[in-house]
Amino acid sequence: MNLPIKLLSTDFDGTLFAEFENPPIPVELQKLIAELQASGAKWAINTGREMASLMEALERAGVTIEPDYLVLVEREIHRHHESQYVALEPWNNTCTRVQKEIFNRVREDLPKIVGWINSRFHARIYEDPYSPFCLITGNTADMNAIHEYLNEYCRSVPNLAVVRNDVYARFSHDAYNKGTALGELTRQLGLQSSDVFAAGDHLNDLPMLKTQYAKYVAAPANAVPEVKELVRSEGGYVSERSHGYGVADAIKHYLGRTEG
Repeated sequence: MNLPIKLLSTDFDGTLFAEFENPPIPVELQKLIAELQASGAKWAINTGREMASLMEALERAGVTIEPDYLVLVEREIHRHHESQYVALEPWNNTCTRVQKEIFNRVREDLPKIVGWINSRFHARIYEDPYSPFCLITGNTADMNAIHEYLNEYCRSVPNLAVVRNDVYARFSHDAYNKGTALGELTRQLGLQSSDVFAAGDHLNDLPMLKTQYAKYVAAPANAVPEVKELVRSEGGYVSERSHGYGVADAIKHYLGRTEG
């Protein structure tokens, strides 16, 4: 397989998928990915969404290509097999066990954390199957302040991290994120980081946008400043176009293509 890119890892919301665009995922990007897949490359959607939410969004977007792998909730890996996605074990089982262990440590502190937030901000706080503490705020400024507080708390709990995307956040074990999941998938496929392309737009994408995990890193024009800064510092590509069009630009850039 004489391709510089043998594995693509793309974030979904804001990178691959633009909710209010038509189509939400550009046809030119779908064609590029399909071409790479036909040549033997694998494509993974690396997202904070869970399975049902992602499947619904892909169907609504009318996507004509099928991801070979999914990284869900920033950590769980699933392989496409006979029209279904099958969990990649033992990675997922170990991930679940380790997450449970650290969440048991955190639960006793949740009333204090929730009380601090509620006394200062209007936010929605809830538990889901993936974290005992999930948060949605009404605006970025509130999330910035809460994020700083949560990061300070995490310094008191070894291996605890805050995973954030815009006004959404949750607790997670710091050994499991988009970067480490991509590293495991790369290992499972018998590849090296020098074979990998990764594109993202927000804070939860930062772990995979490092040459430790992907030689070819990229960001669309709509990426937050922290992502653009990291991508540039890693020698990567920041497109002047937004969302999936920017990802298409990046793929063509790394394939050495100059057509529009």
